[in-house]
Amino acid sequence: MEPHGPGSVLFGCELTGSTKSYTFKVDEEDDSNHILALSVVCLTDGAKDECNVVEVVGRNHENQEIAVPVANLRLSCQPLLSLDNFQLQPPVTFRLAAGSGPVHLAGWHQITHREDSSFEEEEEDMSDEEIAPVMPAKKQRGKQ
Repeated sequence: MEPHGPGSVLFGCELTGSTKSYTFKVDEEDDSNHILALSVVCLTDGAKDECNVVEVVGRNHENQEIAVPVANLRLSCQPLLSLDNFQLQPPVTFRLAAGSGPVHLAGWHQITHREDSSFEEEEEDMSDEEIAPVMPAKKQRGKQ
């Protein structure tokens, strides 16, 4: 099945001393493709000048839980980190491993819907009708 018409929805969550984790997940029955593209991680109003470490918790290729630090923020030297649309596949958990925040994560939830099979068959039929390539003209030698 070919994806069509991607949609993007703004994503944001906040990690604090009282809410140290947030899990991004989608409905298991949804057959669309979902990607979470993180753009920025930043300290927000009320943050202290302390180390704030944000981890991404997901699953590796052997389906084992793995935690990877993605940001180490401090108000006095690095209050913001650009992640350049770091792509993650849900379910994924963000955890404040150190510090009290508040740390805000922002990005895009990209949704690609799958087409129904009848449209796919029509598309395949059209691709079978190939047009012959245009060949360059042969040069004619002039008589002298």
